[in-house]
Amino acid sequence: MEESLEYQKKSWIALKKSINGLLNKINKANIKHIIPELFEENLIRGRGLFCRSIMKSQLNSAIFTDVFAALIAVVNTKFPQIGELLCKRIILQLRRAYNNNNKPQMLASVKFIGHLVNQQVVHELVALELVTLLLEKPTDDSVDVAVGFVKECGSILQDLCPSGLHAIFERFRGILHEGEIDKRVQFLIEDLFALRKHKFQPAVPPELDLVEEEDRLTHEISLGDKVDEQIELNVFKPDPNFVENENKYEQLQKRILGGGDQDEESEDDDESKDEGEQQMKIEDETETNLINLRRTIYLTIMSSAEFEEAGHKLLKIRLEPGQEMELCIMLLECCSQEKTFLHYYALLGQRLCMINKVHQKNFEKSFMQQYSMIHQLETNKLRNVAKFFAHLLGTDALPWHVLAYLRLTEEDTTSSSRIFIKILFQELSGHLGIRMLNERLSDPSMQESFESIFPKDNPKNMRFAINFFTSIGLGGITENLRDYLKNMPRLILQQDKRVSRSSESDDDRPRKRRRS
Repeated sequence: MEESLEYQKKSWIALKKSINGLLNKINKANIKHIIPELFEENLIRGRGLFCRSIMKSQLNSAIFTDVFAALIAVVNTKFPQIGELLCKRIILQLRRAYNNNNKPQMLASVKFIGHLVNQQVVHELVALELVTLLLEKPTDDSVDVAVGFVKECGSILQDLCPSGLHAIFERFRGILHEGEIDKRVQFLIEDLFALRKHKFQPAVPPELDLVEEEDRLTHEISLGDKVDEQIELNVFKPDPNFVENENKYEQLQKRILGGGDQDEESEDDDESKDEGEQQMKIEDETETNLINLRRTIYLTIMSSAEFEEAGHKLLKIRLEPGQEMELCIMLLECCSQEKTFLHYYALLGQRLCMINKVHQKNFEKSFMQQYSMIHQLETNKLRNVAKFFAHLLGTDALPWHVLAYLRLTEEDTTSSSRIFIKILFQELSGHLGIRMLNERLSDPSMQESFESIFPKDNPKNMRFAINFFTSIGLGGITENLRDYLKNMPRLILQQDKRVSRSSESDDDRPRKRRRS
């Protein structure tokens, strides 16, 4: 039952992992793709998780603070209560860092507030209040933090509150004249004056300016306000109306992502178009849908923390008949792009094969396609693909008859295909052990599938296969082929004897006299 306590706990854990995964992947290049994916998660239920996760990510990766602030600006337009909760928690974090003299946490909190001011999520008066606090009793550390903060949001303060910014710089000038701070910090203040003279950098770069001016919501929270950080939202609590609330969020999500129905006028306009334009539009929409599907699959794979979570999410994606292959293609593509092989992708592929035979057949096709174009792959991609399929074979997620597609002869292989076969069998040996691998390859029922790897058509190909496996440290799996090659002269001699006997018997038959 979906209302059961166990189901709700699992849903909570999955929500937590998904939010963490998305925030760990976000950057300037993919933020527009991550945002729709994030709205698909129940942010109202997980608002505490979201705020905690984004604050932790920003603390660990301060270089992405502008990206996190842009994300908050978008979320804030749809869910102002989440934006307000985050602002309160950051201010509380700032207070704790200030009281405990924790400079790293202080720098991170100040940087985050500065970028939230740039995005107009936090009111500019908070920025002026913060700088005043830092410069009230100036120390080397407090002035250092204040200089960094003004660099972050000086441009927006110049536009929205020029008189306040002027007062801040007058205070900096007074600190310089007092001369009680370290020379290094004095140089920082002088650099700040030079930066002001040559104009500050734009508050928000174009790629992170994602919210229209009329949609912005600004929170007015003072540093001295008594705020509740609602810590209880960070932990799981059973919801008696779980299903109802989930359905409500699903409807809200559809409205946010633009899933509403078109109005009658647009439908009438579509009907008035000629057949050629309609056909063109249908083709364009199909291509768009395919691109969106690939993006959804990619984001799901890359944002999931564990392969079980990724498999669960991928199986929930609605695929049209014939689109199942896209899932296999994207999984292999993600796997091949990694610098080193990650078992995450192989475990995910194994899970898909075990759950649905359709995916298993598609991976069979992918095996053939990848091997046919193996010469086009870089060595690193080739290695990852070989290890991926070796895992599927070693766990019986993929049937071994696919090996029939590999033909191991000097004429039928290239350097790339030989590297692929080498890595494939070395991985299988490592996974199964040489004895178990030899038993699998000696299975009488599968010999037809293995004839292309262990050819017995002529001595040259047999020696090539034996030498190949011996050179890669797997000579043990060629014992049967060695025995066959060793006994081959005797077999040929026996065949020759049978042929000669049959010819002699033909000669001994009485010949009919020819009529004169």
